[in-house]
Amino acid sequence: MKLSNLKYLFLRRFVQIGLLFLYFAGNFWGWKILQGDISTSMLFEKVPLSDPFALLQIFAAGATVGVNILIGALIIVLFYGIIGGRAFCSWVCPVNLVTDLAAWLRRKLMIDKIERKLWISRNIRYYMIVVVLVTSAITGLAAFEVLSPITILNRNIVFGLGSGLGLIGAIFIFDLFVVKNGWCGHICPLGGVYSVIGKYSLFRVKHTSENCTLCMKCREVCPESQVLHMIGKKSITVNDIECTNCGRCIDVCDDDALSFSITKIIKDNKESK
Repeated sequence: MKLSNLKYLFLRRFVQIGLLFLYFAGNFWGWKILQGDISTSMLFEKVPLSDPFALLQIFAAGATVGVNILIGALIIVLFYGIIGGRAFCSWVCPVNLVTDLAAWLRRKLMIDKIERKLWISRNIRYYMIVVVLVTSAITGLAAFEVLSPITILNRNIVFGLGSGLGLIGAIFIFDLFVVKNGWCGHICPLGGVYSVIGKYSLFRVKHTSENCTLCMKCREVCPESQVLHMIGKKSITVNDIECTNCGRCIDVCDDDALSFSITKIIKDNKESK
């Protein structure tokens, strides 16, 4: 495979591993660039960054938070609201490293060719948001944060812990042998939250139908292949909120039929109808 077919993959790995390194450096060497963890961070000791879903859980649990947490959550919402909510899932979340590996192995082992009866709805992630918030309200705890594989993996890497890695292994096995992109594409409530946040984002994948040869490489590698329903049919942007803006479809497209663009949401929504 050409290196040009891996540019966004390399960029994503650079960002993901780079962020983990900065968190690690902030904890062990006292670097001031990025301190904390993926739930609550401080950038250059000045800019607070907070997970908006964690904030919702805290509110549901009846707890109060400081102004910095509120500002940090607002900054994150605005940032991902502009660039595309689920870019967090593909460019930042450390669990993506695990699930992408499972997806790659699944393709190499041709597991998808084996007939399977199990099917689960992609809407489970949205139901999970409600379940988590209700559970937080009942228990008085930020329910998802207690068992979140995202938090577990992030803190294990940043703080050198070793607990909870069995859950990460379970997600890998689940994605590899049970459901394709099972955790990120169907269950993770944080992915659902960021989908909603990025509903009106400006950065989208653009499909140019005239260039498309229907090779379907894009749908093969896309973790949310249903968002590419327009392939070979219409020249529109991907307006589905589940798109992760990972860029893999662009990487593997040899026809220049896919690219990133800044879209006019209202116009493109009209065209897609």
